[in-house]
Amino acid sequence: MKSDIEIAQSVVPKPIDEIAETAGIPADALEHYGKYKAKINLANFEGSGKDGKLILVTAITPTPAGEGKSTTTVGLADGLRKIGKKSMVALREPSLGPVFGIKGGAAGGGYAQVVPMEDINLHFTGDMHAIGTANNLLAAMVDNHIYQGNKLGIDPRKITWHRCVDMNDRQLRFLTDGLGGSPNGTPREDNFDITVASEVMAILCLSTDIASLKEKLAKIIVGYTYDKEPVTAGQLNAQGAMAALLKDAIKPNLVQTLEGTPAFVHGGPFANIAHGCNSVLATKTALSLADYVVTEAGFGADLGAEKFIDIKCRIAGLQPSAVVIVATVRALKHHGGAAKEDLCKEDLAALGLGIPNLLRHIENITQVYGLPAVVAINRFPDDTENELALIRDRCKALGINVALSEVWAKGGEGGRTLAEEVVRLCTPEGAGEEPPHMSFSYDVNLSIKEKLALIAEKIYHAGDTVLTDTAVKQMAQLTKLGFGNLPICVAKTQYSFSDDPKKLGAPDDWTLTVRELKVSAGAGFIVALTGSIMTMPGLPKVPSAEKIDVDSAGVISGLF
Repeated sequence: MKSDIEIAQSVVPKPIDEIAETAGIPADALEHYGKYKAKINLANFEGSGKDGKLILVTAITPTPAGEGKSTTTVGLADGLRKIGKKSMVALREPSLGPVFGIKGGAAGGGYAQVVPMEDINLHFTGDMHAIGTANNLLAAMVDNHIYQGNKLGIDPRKITWHRCVDMNDRQLRFLTDGLGGSPNGTPREDNFDITVASEVMAILCLSTDIASLKEKLAKIIVGYTYDKEPVTAGQLNAQGAMAALLKDAIKPNLVQTLEGTPAFVHGGPFANIAHGCNSVLATKTALSLADYVVTEAGFGADLGAEKFIDIKCRIAGLQPSAVVIVATVRALKHHGGAAKEDLCKEDLAALGLGIPNLLRHIENITQVYGLPAVVAINRFPDDTENELALIRDRCKALGINVALSEVWAKGGEGGRTLAEEVVRLCTPEGAGEEPPHMSFSYDVNLSIKEKLALIAEKIYHAGDTVLTDTAVKQMAQLTKLGFGNLPICVAKTQYSFSDDPKKLGAPDDWTLTVRELKVSAGAGFIVALTGSIMTMPGLPKVPSAEKIDVDSAGVISGLF
């Protein structure tokens, strides 16, 4: 069996000019990065006037068995083309940390990939590096301000702005810097985040132009004074230089699927420690070009889809026309307690115990958010008909159809059935007589504690929400500073509905513990850190980096 990268390398992509023409993007809007990728200069492009339908792809709670959300997203877009619809893909950019860590490549899989997959996974058009550099410029300006006399009175103990690097490196989570005497800075405790967790990444993905980018960057809070007053990037006059570093990164990246479907791959915030969606600019540009735009949100629906709707859609004025919830038989058996080595065996008992995880995600999408949904079963060869029938029956009881997705092996042809169901859901017949009216899980004007409680109750099914003493003090301070009416970005484990990664399935009546609250004033939301979640991941015992190589001809291997 060919690996993902071998499949990608076996297909010759079309020149990016042809892909742009297919999408309806004029040649003078293209800024080429080689033959097969380009940025779109939106100053030279006004869109085609279309008002496409937005399809959100999300998934059950992730497991080591895998779900295939990106693969399904790409295959669905190709499948929509197979049935005569003009479609586009809008995906996030992969982070180098997971690429070299545990996931390997992150551009889809099998015959449902975006290409050139090596470039997309490794550096791409330099967006990640620009974001990291802008982040670290601000960090340098904070420390330099203190070193040069500290006119603003910044308390070095209350600096909240972290440096970042786009790599899993646990060694950088906590450190002391500025050592070596007076010429080398002011000694203080410091931290690194992974670049995709940087507020600069979130800001880039929520900005609509350079002007809004600068406005948001200026609002970043970097720390507090000795008098406990916030200090912003604007007070340091950093926003102009940061925006200059990001002037190209803000432009959407155009690539293609293996079947030549146009694809925007732009922005990449994590969904367990950030809002987890590709850029608003890429999404809206795609909607102006295509009849159907297929996008995804990171991890399970409790993280990615919740933030997609409660943060991105709220801020950008977007609404999905339909939602695809991806699941696999083996992942559901994992949630039902089956051992990893037994996931390929038929086990209706374990599957039955795991299905409630899927059903809860369905109920959240359809009942909390009021959106039509379909379940896509990413099929594996060892799935049995009995197992597939059990999933169909349990979903049918909720009025939800199940479509088999075989896009990994068959590309767009394997996504026809799913594409047809998605189109049906986008019609009055499928959505009901009244068009779906999306609801949010909370009103932003409620208190921070009330919003946290509603997310925990409605989405996670927690019985209670508890804030640590530290979080209670931070909540009072943020409310006093006028940030109480911002959306909430809950940072928690992706492996469970709860804040404990060991609680599989669909746990009820547990307690959500919020240990820390901080404001991303530029991005426009409050981050609530729960459980043991970290903003700088580490490498696993055997990192994917050990398997990645390049030969003398420059051909890369090991990216799955």
